[in-house]
Amino acid sequence: MRPRTLALAATAGTLGAAYWWRTHPSPCPYWQRFWLAAPHPGITRDRLVELLDPRPGERILEVGPGTGYYSFDVADRLGSEGRLELFDIQQQMLDHVVAIAAEREVTNMTPTQGDAQSLPFADASLDAAFMVTVLGEIPDPEAGLRELARVLKPGGRLVIGELFGDPHYVSPGSMRASAGRAGFEADGKSGNPLAFFARFARPSRPSRPSRPS
Repeated sequence: MRPRTLALAATAGTLGAAYWWRTHPSPCPYWQRFWLAAPHPGITRDRLVELLDPRPGERILEVGPGTGYYSFDVADRLGSEGRLELFDIQQQMLDHVVAIAAEREVTNMTPTQGDAQSLPFADASLDAAFMVTVLGEIPDPEAGLRELARVLKPGGRLVIGELFGDPHYVSPGSMRASAGRAGFEADGKSGNPLAFFARFARPSRPSRPSRPS
């Protein structure tokens, strides 16, 4: 096969794979976890912590912790009286983070396996929540956002991070629209459209989330 033909075939294959990932929301498989441990340009741990503002004694939910890239920085700020709820659809990811926590003697994390479209937490039971490059992996992102609105306390904080180039990247505009329909109000941001964190708030007097049309 000629080099030009090989190059065209490779390009077509890459585009085809990207299209498949874009149209088939799914989490990063455990065997590809090395991607999750790599540096996250633009969406750093410090930027997340600054916008999320985790406080001692709070109960915070992380949806899709992967291998724990952000988990330990947040857990450290919650202190021994706080709790970081780790929620992931893949038990292997949870086991991975729990093993690291045991090695580091971190005791304020609780793992739960399940689907983000149906969170097993009581209404208004969490102070804050965050997810990074996870929203687009949820088959129905707005269902996940409605669930987050349900479990957060009035005034609760939600931080969502996105990185352009991720197969399931969600643009700032699309995110704001979806979050608004779920009952959130935009409350801050950090970064640019290629790498950003967006913060939303559950209103102290929450209105009923908009139903999908």
